[in-house]
Amino acid sequence: MRVQHAVIPVAGLGTRFLPATKATPKEMLPIVDTPAIQLVVEEAVRAGITDILMITGRGKRSIEDHFDRSAELEHFLESKGKFDELKQVRAIAELAQIYYTRQRDPLGLGHAVAFAEEHVGDEPFVVLLPDDLIQRRVPLLDRMLKIHERYGRSVLAAIEVPREEVSLYGTIEPEPVEEDLVRIVSIVEKPSPEDAPSNLAAIGRYVFTPEIFDALRETPPGHGGEIQLTDAINLLAQDQAVYALTFEGRYDVGNKLDYLRATVEIAMEREDLGADFKAYLAELVRREKLG
Repeated sequence: MRVQHAVIPVAGLGTRFLPATKATPKEMLPIVDTPAIQLVVEEAVRAGITDILMITGRGKRSIEDHFDRSAELEHFLESKGKFDELKQVRAIAELAQIYYTRQRDPLGLGHAVAFAEEHVGDEPFVVLLPDDLIQRRVPLLDRMLKIHERYGRSVLAAIEVPREEVSLYGTIEPEPVEEDLVRIVSIVEKPSPEDAPSNLAAIGRYVFTPEIFDALRETPPGHGGEIQLTDAINLLAQDQAVYALTFEGRYDVGNKLDYLRATVEIAMEREDLGADFKAYLAELVRREKLG
């Protein structure tokens, strides 16, 4: 069955980016001039998914406003003859059909994903976490959807991380299937380095069969007293095959250093900024070397 739905949880408080996120959703922080959440929506649209459910929380209204029409702004741009900018802002509202529901209590990522059941029903769906940005040149979601179509099962994205960082992730016990693809024997949330089954970590791209909702209902509160999506995936993997596709080309923009790296690298790739920005960086490095 072709995947038609994407779910994007955006209810987090963004405490790692305080004070910027005191009044601004972390998902609206810009990568150059584009909010991170827009880049994630565009990724789903490139993969052919235009039905999107966002799981929101308090203080996230600006996300809804961003993907809505703005009559006042459009009228101003049109009156000033700024037609390129007008086309740009109108295109944002036409990217996809976006729905919103609110996670009233901060009970974890698994709890947030469970809110999608009424919307997606008994169909497969994608979950995209906006803290993870995938480099545009990497067709990750397309590859995951093709694997789902081939096997009819859930597929996670995974990266290799240094052993000392496994405690930050859901960590996979893998069984090789083919190049870059493993079956998940088990997955554990944030293990200590000495207890981790590998250094293969799940990151924020998932293609789920609807059976994940049954697994979520059976999942008790886990790490941090929250309903962990990782725990539900582990339950699902004991009942049916779950796969993980390994790849490279991810930015963790919930991390300040990676946020800066994403901003720099994406700016360097821009046709309108890249050449001048690269020249500036080269000059900056030259001056730093001179001391």
